[in-house]
Order: sequence, then C-alpha cells, then structure tokens
Amino acid sequence: MFVRLAEQHRSFVQDLVMNLKALAIVLENRGYLASCYTCGGQMNSASFMVSLGDNHLIRFLVSDYGITWTEMRDDRELMKLEGAEAINQLQELADLVKFGVKPSDCKPAMVSK
Repeated sequence: MFVRLAEQHRSFVQDLVMNLKALAIVLENRGYLASCYTCGGQMNSASFMVSLGDNHLIRFLVSDYGITWTEMRDDRELMKLEGAEAINQLQELADLVKFGVKPSDCKPAMVSK
C-alpha cells in the first residue's frame, strides 16, 4: 500500500510541476514577469515565481517535502500557505489569468484572502 501511495505522490508532484511550467509561460505571454525552474529531468520539484507589479511577488514551491505559497509585497511576507490551501491559492491566480486581469490591475487583496 505505501509503495502505491508514494508512486501516486510522485505522479501528483510531476503533474503539478508540469502545470506550473505551463502557467509561467501563459503569464509571460500576458505581460507578467514569471518563471518556473526545475531541477533535473524528473520534474520532482519546482520553484515558480510571478511578479504582479509594485513589488508584489508570488512564490510557489513544490517538492517531495511539501508545497508552499508565499505572497510578498515590498520584501515583506503577506501570507504563507501550505498543502491544499497553497494549491487553492494557485487556482485563484490561474483564474485571474483566465479572466484576463492585467498585471497593473492586480492588488494583493485580489490574490490573497
């Protein structure tokens, strides 16, 4: 049972990393400064960052050790979430892109709860 769960977790992390890479590309195409870095070819971890302007930065980290969302403004941490809450916040960011919100229109309250 544990071997199966470990494999499912690896697959989940790889899917998440692949989606982060795609989101970074879409964000860049929409005028955001965004990046997604991975280590090695196994896609078992990623560091995703996007600037929403006015020193407003989102950092999303995923690895076998965990998942975190950190939102910062003027180098100060506004919010830090982990696990499912971090993924839900990532969905809100993706929804901003989906509905065509421009980088200059983003405010911390639009991304954070």
